[in-house]
Amino acid sequence: MKVILIRHGQAEDETRPDSARQLTDFGQQQAVQTAEYIATHYNPNYFIVSPYERAQQTLKALQARMPNVPSTIQKNITPSDDARAALADIANIEAECLVVVCHMSIIANIAGLLTGDYPESFSLAEARVFEMGFVMTGMANEVNRFIPEQPY
Repeated sequence: MKVILIRHGQAEDETRPDSARQLTDFGQQQAVQTAEYIATHYNPNYFIVSPYERAQQTLKALQARMPNVPSTIQKNITPSDDARAALADIANIEAECLVVVCHMSIIANIAGLLTGDYPESFSLAEARVFEMGFVMTGMANEVNRFIPEQPY
């Protein structure tokens, strides 16, 4: 199976509550670039997304290209949530190619748990692809990365 972890695109400054922050125009462009890459190279059959607006906006770019893929909001993949608990819930999803859209630092910690490596930061709207027989700590190999344009 494949798990594709995607960090949300560039978000506006913290003028709103963190959960309500929106993608900037540039963040929307990043989300589109990442969505095009995923839709061209992979066939996701399930999406999981954070309840935060910027993550949901990032996923919408992918849903526009793959409107028939079911999705679920997973409440425990916000920036300060526990990666082990989140990964346990992700492991319960049956999918051949699962896309998870969330935030730093939880996304880096989930990736680290999957591979058994030290967590490594994700760029904005970066996607990393992991292959494994099943979702479990230390069982995955990272097989690909995509990083869209970054702000200067």
